[in-house]
Amino acid sequence: MASRAYPYRVPPVIEPPEHRATSVAPAAAPWGSPQALSLLRIVAALLYWQHGLQKLFNFPPSPRGPMPIVLPSLLGVAGVIETVLGILLIIGLLTRPAAFIACGEMAAAYFKAHFPRSFFPINNMGEPAILLCFIFLLLIFAGAGPWSIDALIAKRRSPTPAPTPVNIRA
Repeated sequence: MASRAYPYRVPPVIEPPEHRATSVAPAAAPWGSPQALSLLRIVAALLYWQHGLQKLFNFPPSPRGPMPIVLPSLLGVAGVIETVLGILLIIGLLTRPAAFIACGEMAAAYFKAHFPRSFFPINNMGEPAILLCFIFLLLIFAGAGPWSIDALIAKRRSPTPAPTPVNIRA
């Protein structure tokens, strides 16, 4: 009776199907993706750049009034980093190293300024820092996209294929 309950048979081998399931719209997925990455980079960098400009030059003017920033202070260094890297990220120059530094700066800003206020980002006003941190993390791995100086440099450095010789017989 025990042998019937557990027959010690090897289950049949199930072969995977030849065609794997694809996304709902496989043709639409690649179209526009590189451009969307560039657009995400530009918009995120503009927002990031504004934080640096406001820290250093009070532009755009803060409703709380100008921030008294001393350059050797933590906020002063953050303002310089955000202003310089913001410009680099907007134009897409040295995007991966700039995004690496900006990602680390945003993570440090969140844990230094926002996290001590509350555990929850909605309560500590840390959502922009978290979002920018993860957008910059994406840019580290994905690159700048086609609308960037990095893409222009890469296009110029790539060897152009030599024209194939044509044999003409008379």
